[in-house]
Amino acid sequence: MSTTTESMTGQTTFEVDYSELIPNNVDLNSDRALKRALEKWQPNFLDWWKEMGPEGFQAKEVYLRTAVGVDKAGWAKFGYVRMPEYRWGILLAPRDENRKIAFGKHKGEPAWQEVPGEYRAMLRRLVVIQGDTEPASVEQQRYLGKTAPSLYDMRNLFQVNVEEGRHLWAMVYLLQKYFGRDGREEAEELLRRRSGNADKPRILGAFNEKTPDWLSFFMFTQFTDRDGKMQLESLAQSGFDPLSRTCRFMLMEESFHMFTGQTGVGRTVEKTCQMMNEAGITDPYDVEAVRALGVIDLPTIQRKANFHMSVSRDLFGAEVSTNAANAFNAGLKGRFHEIDLEDDHQLTNDTYSVVRYKNNAFIEEEVPALSAINARLLDDYINDCQRGIDRWNRVIEKAGIDFRVKQPHKAFNRRIGEFADLNVSTEGEVMDSETWESRKYEWLPTESDLKFLVDLMHPVTEPGKFASWIAPPKVGVDQKPGDFEYVKL
Repeated sequence: MSTTTESMTGQTTFEVDYSELIPNNVDLNSDRALKRALEKWQPNFLDWWKEMGPEGFQAKEVYLRTAVGVDKAGWAKFGYVRMPEYRWGILLAPRDENRKIAFGKHKGEPAWQEVPGEYRAMLRRLVVIQGDTEPASVEQQRYLGKTAPSLYDMRNLFQVNVEEGRHLWAMVYLLQKYFGRDGREEAEELLRRRSGNADKPRILGAFNEKTPDWLSFFMFTQFTDRDGKMQLESLAQSGFDPLSRTCRFMLMEESFHMFTGQTGVGRTVEKTCQMMNEAGITDPYDVEAVRALGVIDLPTIQRKANFHMSVSRDLFGAEVSTNAANAFNAGLKGRFHEIDLEDDHQLTNDTYSVVRYKNNAFIEEEVPALSAINARLLDDYINDCQRGIDRWNRVIEKAGIDFRVKQPHKAFNRRIGEFADLNVSTEGEVMDSETWESRKYEWLPTESDLKFLVDLMHPVTEPGKFASWIAPPKVGVDQKPGDFEYVKL
C-alpha cells in the first residue's frame, strides 16, 4: 500500500508502493474487489500496449522517468526500462479534507468522495471521453519511432506514450471503483476502440487523424495536448474529489507533452532559419530552394499549424452548449483556473461574448455565461496557444526573416460549433463551397506537402546526432550530455 513520509521541504509526501503488481497511492489493498478487477484488466491493457504501442521498440531499453510520489519536489525518477515493463499505476494528488465545491449550484458544499447519484451518467461520460483520448494518441503515434530524428526525440516520444498509458490507468481506476458494472464495461471498451478504425473509432475526431511524420507529432503535442491541458484543468476543479485529484496529478505529466511539441516545432523553425541564412535565401516563400536544403519551409509549417489548431479547436464542442452548462451547474467540470476568476462562480446573471456569424458578418453577441462555458474555454485555449507561437516567431525574427506564424481565424476549417457550416479562410473571409474547394490548399497542407514531410523523415539513431531538418535541444533530458544514449538500440 502507499506510505506517507515527510519530504525535505517539510511537506507531506504520498509515496507509491512499487512492490505491488499495480503501483498506487490509493491503498488498493484495502479494496479487494477493485484490486481483482484491475488485475483482471491489466493483462488486457498489456495486450493492447504490445499490439498498438510503439512498433518495433518494445524490447528496447529507454531512459524514462517514472513517478515515485505526488509531491512536486522530486516526484519522479529516471532510469532505463523496457516499455512493457514500465510501472504504470494509479496516482492521485493528496486529499484536502476541507475541500469545498468551488462553483455551480453546490458551491460551498463539501467535495464529494462518492459519485452523486443524480449526476452519475454525466460524470461517467466525462471520464470516458477523457479516458478515450489517452490510448488514442498512443495508437496515432505508434510508428513514429522508426523515423525519429534523434535518440533524444525518440525517447521523448516514448515518454509521452507511456504517460498517456498511465493517464488511461487513471481514468480506468475511476470507472472501476466508482461506476460498478457500467464502469467495468466502459474500461473494456477503452481498449477495444481504435484510432481511425472505420467500425470502432475513437470518440473525438482529432484522435482519429493520422500522425505520419514528426512535424505532425510536434503539432499534435503543441496544440491537441494543449486542449488536453485545458480539459484537465477544468476537470481538476470538479466537485467529485477523486476526479479532481486524479487530474491534478495528470497535469504534472501533461506539461512535458506540451514542452515536447513547443520545443519540437521551435527547433524545426530554428534549423530552417539557420539554413536559409547560411544559403543566403531571404524569401521564405521560395519553397523549392528551402526544401532543397533538407529543412521544412515556413509556409508548410504554417499550413500544418492551421490544420492542427482548427482540428483541436473542434475538441471544445459547441461554443454555446447545454451539456457544458449542466456540467458546470452540477459542479462536475469548471472553467480554466476557476478559483482565480473574479465572479460568483455560479453565473446566474452573467453574460459572455461569443463570436457568431449573422447577416453576412462576424459579430460578438452577449449570451448567458452559463451556456458559454465552452466558448470561454476555447478563448482561453487560443490565448494559451499564442504564447507558444510567439516563441517561434521570436526565433524567426532573430534570424531576420520576414515571416510570422499566425493563428487562423476562429471559424477556419471548423466542423463543430458555431462555424460548422461555414467555409472560412484563415483571415476570416467567408466563401461558398466551390470557392473553398479551389482555395483550401492555400491554408491547409497539400498532398505534396505531406509527401515531402514523409520523405524527409529519415531516422537518425547515432547518439548526439540529429536529422537535417531539426536543431539540437538547448539541454538534454535530466541534464544528460548531448551524446547520451537515450534509447539502447
